[in-house]
Amino acid sequence: MSEKNGSLFVLHSPGYSVIMRRRDKITCTGVTVMIQDIFPRKFHNEYHPEITPKAGDQVIHIRKQEILLSDDPKCPFPLYEMVQGAEQIVYIFSIDEMHYFMVLDDEVKVEGNFSYHNVRQVRNDGVLEGYQVFAAFTALHLADWYRASRYCGVCGQKTAPDEKERAMKCTCCGHIIYPRINPAVIVGVTNGDKLLLTYYARNRGVQKIPALIAGFTEIGETFEECVAREVMEEVGLKVKNIRYYKSQPWGLADDILAGYYCDVDGDDTIHVDEDELRMAEWVKKEDIQGQPYSGSMTHEMMVYFKDHEV
Repeated sequence: MSEKNGSLFVLHSPGYSVIMRRRDKITCTGVTVMIQDIFPRKFHNEYHPEITPKAGDQVIHIRKQEILLSDDPKCPFPLYEMVQGAEQIVYIFSIDEMHYFMVLDDEVKVEGNFSYHNVRQVRNDGVLEGYQVFAAFTALHLADWYRASRYCGVCGQKTAPDEKERAMKCTCCGHIIYPRINPAVIVGVTNGDKLLLTYYARNRGVQKIPALIAGFTEIGETFEECVAREVMEEVGLKVKNIRYYKSQPWGLADDILAGYYCDVDGDDTIHVDEDELRMAEWVKKEDIQGQPYSGSMTHEMMVYFKDHEV
């Protein structure tokens, strides 16, 4: 349920309330806000290949993990009228009434002062509005898929966007390639008033930021089975009372994340897989700080455990 109060929007849900200010300047009680939480704006991911770009539409171009942005936070993405000579441009989604398109060409020319920025760093810098960061993350997911699906995996011929659904279709044999979405779990392992926090191994990038157990599901595996397996593999613990929390799309790794809490079952001695983690530790509620950048389900699950019974 929601109610409107001046410049505030108040969302009520069992156990917590979320207070949102206009322009997505967000504060919360009880929970943090994840990257897809862009209320009062509305994300529309319905596929409409018949929509063609016009002046004022937003255009996104991504080169590997970098997105083309201007220095003006009020208009960070190029507008269609600024784009010069794009050969392949496709409609990808809308936020409210604003249409977003993607240039599939390897290179693009635009008028104005634009440069490429790492998508993860764009989130961390906090310059863009929340809905704009979500647009960048979602566009990155699509860009990865478009780039990897230019050729058919069956016959090797070129593909083209399908005219009826979000898919790439082989121009020769008709093979259909749908967007790749990787299912994975985020796991908050509890031990009374303590939560298991992990730190990635040095060969996996950032090590100083706390994390939770995480991993991809395997063939023939349920999410709950994945939870139990990942916890055992990474820290050598048995778990019980596996319970679902929330889900989150995460364009940085083409994921759909399913969050779970569970309780340690028996011996709580941690045995770290050093190929995956540098360390892991039980941390009391009052000592949990979360991650330095909000928006992730990992951060929200840490903060939610700190403030609630799970």
